[in-house]
Amino acid sequence: MSLKPIREEIDKIDEQLAKLFARRMECSKRVAEYKIEHGFEVVNRAREDEVLNSAAEKAGIYGNSARLLYSTILELSRALQYDMAGGGNALKNEIYTAENAVPRNENIKVACFGVEGTYANQASIKAFPNCTLDFCSTFQDVFSAICSGEAEFGVVPIENSSAGSVTEVYDLMLKYRLYISMAIDIPVNHVLAAKKGTHLTDIDKVYSHQQALYQCSNFFKNHSNIVVQTYLSTAAAAKMVSQSDDMTMGAICSEEAAEKYGLDIIMRGFQDNPNNKTRFIVISRKMYISENSEKISLCFSLPHKTGSLYSVLCRFAVNGLNLTKIESRPISGTDFEYLFYLDFTGNIKDKNTLKLICALSEELTEFSFLGNFEEVIY
Repeated sequence: MSLKPIREEIDKIDEQLAKLFARRMECSKRVAEYKIEHGFEVVNRAREDEVLNSAAEKAGIYGNSARLLYSTILELSRALQYDMAGGGNALKNEIYTAENAVPRNENIKVACFGVEGTYANQASIKAFPNCTLDFCSTFQDVFSAICSGEAEFGVVPIENSSAGSVTEVYDLMLKYRLYISMAIDIPVNHVLAAKKGTHLTDIDKVYSHQQALYQCSNFFKNHSNIVVQTYLSTAAAAKMVSQSDDMTMGAICSEEAAEKYGLDIIMRGFQDNPNNKTRFIVISRKMYISENSEKISLCFSLPHKTGSLYSVLCRFAVNGLNLTKIESRPISGTDFEYLFYLDFTGNIKDKNTLKLICALSEELTEFSFLGNFEEVIY
């Protein structure tokens, strides 16, 4: 038996389906017009559940597949109705009135995680060469400095190519809902440093930030006699070791930090991955959207319902937007409910992208547009 007649039949069915889909979307337009005229809400969950259950029942053994297909159709129908109804005007106005560019070359105050010599210090100087730095001992302090107006911008790490996400920063982003104005990717080249005259065989404990310790885990697997200790930051660990009289202590830090605090470098290229990089974000209270902005971040919560995340993600796919990051974080005080953090490529001033974001801002709970920004890679 040849595949040709089967494919010809499929082509005929697809032609009918395409025409029926177009007719259905035209009906959705008419529904939207009626809802707008009578002041009805776009979303009618009871009606949607009715449609999904009916489709699943009629499809027989393909019921689950039909439910997935129709959930996508309903998502597209809902998007069309939101587009016609407008909405999201407050967000639109904020986007239209956003500052055009981050003032990178001005002498402004920047809150930076850690102490002098940290990788965050390096990222801050690359982002703002003429800034005045206010060093903060915790991520929380950086966010607090921005919210209180003590600093105009803050710089914190959000992701490492080896160790993954800095979950505490994601939690703070979801808590404070500040804007991301820029992202900076810098290479991370760790060294093992200790007081002058110390040898590798003398070291029995090493201090650093937990992310740095994880990035160097292969060494510690092969040197189980060395105890690892988490510390506030890589540079703070270097500073602490330099001030101690203990010759058995080492620190994982940058070469700059080792030099600044007068430590000997025992080993260079200490990290597991030679291409190790950390992404830092620049946060602010004000929204900045430059012409070179190519990444969008937002967060939202979803109903605890099968397919709810898939349905939202399909909207991005329909608009040709590439998802580059998704992170879920538990909502405090709830039973297994989550906030989702998304990064995707695009510019919010694109007509279709703006429509999508405004529609989602009306449709989803706990929704926040966190920024459209440029990512600078060093």
